Amino acid sequence: MLKLSKLAFATMLGATTSASYASEIETMQAQLNQLQQQMQQLQQQLEAEKAKQAKVNQQLEQKNEIIAKQTQDNTETALSGVKFGGAIRTNYSHTSYDDGNKNRGGDFDFDIFRLNVSGDIGGVLIGGEIRIFDYMTAIKSAWAGYQFTDDWQVQVGITKVPFGNDPYNSHNYFFSANYYIGLEDDHDLGVMFKRKIADNWQLDLGFFKNDELGGVDGYVEDRSHRYSYDIVGSRTADEGIYAEPTRELGEYNTFTGRYAYYFEHGEGMTTEVGISGLAGGLHDGQDRAGSYNAWALHVNSNINNWNIQLQHGEYDYNIDDTNRIAVGAYAFYDSVAADATTSSFNVAYSLPVEWGPVSNLQFYNDYSTIYNKSDDTADTWMNVTGVSVAAGGLFTYFDLVHARNQAFVGGSVAGDSNETERRFNINVGYYF
Repeated sequence: MLKLSKLAFATMLGATTSASYASEIETMQAQLNQLQQQMQQLQQQLEAEKAKQAKVNQQLEQKNEIIAKQTQDNTETALSGVKFGGAIRTNYSHTSYDDGNKNRGGDFDFDIFRLNVSGDIGGVLIGGEIRIFDYMTAIKSAWAGYQFTDDWQVQVGITKVPFGNDPYNSHNYFFSANYYIGLEDDHDLGVMFKRKIADNWQLDLGFFKNDELGGVDGYVEDRSHRYSYDIVGSRTADEGIYAEPTRELGEYNTFTGRYAYYFEHGEGMTTEVGISGLAGGLHDGQDRAGSYNAWALHVNSNINNWNIQLQHGEYDYNIDDTNRIAVGAYAFYDSVAADATTSSFNVAYSLPVEWGPVSNLQFYNDYSTIYNKSDDTADTWMNVTGVSVAAGGLFTYFDLVHARNQAFVGGSVAGDSNETERRFNINVGYYF
């Protein structure tokens, strides 16, 4: 009976233990199912979050594309359109050739008021400049152009004649002696083609119908009221060198070309070498009266802060019965030999500074000469030692000029003086 009771007790204990294990397994299974459900919910939430993030990223990309397009449109808008600028300049001079000027301790005068326009309208490029003096008004340039390929550009109107070192064969306010015979910064009426070949070639080709005032039959009262020098007549033997010419002449149908090669020869060192030439006709209003031509070899080299310019050339006006011609500019007539040789050597050093508004100083010495003249007059030469000062919108030239037979320095290009004249000049300009 006791054994039976023990057996029954063991049987009951085993059943209880099995029931307990079964209950635990069911509990664990329920917990596992609950964890699986939670994992599925988390997976669904994660996928939903990923989808949401993908949508946000897509919206950001679309927004960035819109911003980029707006930026591009704004940039194109900023680059397009017309820009206006200009300058107001005053001038102080103290000279050796004007007794009144010396007695007064020099003179301080208004120089020019200048307006510039540049830009493009509907893909058409424009450029222009008008200069207002107290004694005349002159248009320096006025042209329209088109960039019809990446390399080729055309300009039509009053545009710069490509010749010599570009943009100027000088660093000072007075340019070089070449300017006063029409071979530096000259502007005429015509068409110009400009091509940049690769990164180191530049080709400029031009055809100029006549000078900027319309040539010998232009509708102007005084052909000396212009910015750049051009032939306006021929001189007779008894005519003064500063007189208005009695026989008018004008250039026409002039072909010009300038070809330059640019190369690097070390860190911070570049050089441009080139050749320029021009040839055209001369007209007296009724018939062809002759021809003219000019050529020049030129070098423009930058060596770190140094700039060195060299130029050498000749010009020749072929006119019967004269070896002297009349030129005009700045409401002033002068005379030059019908043919001569020209040379120039310029050196400059640029010094960046931080002196209040002053950001750069450029020290220079420019020397130029005209010799081998057909009228057998003495050589013309001009030496300018000076410094230009850039200070915000102000740009100032301080020039000490020594010259012989040079216009605006007490002489004429057709003069025959042995006296060296001096001019100390300060030109202050505000550019806007």
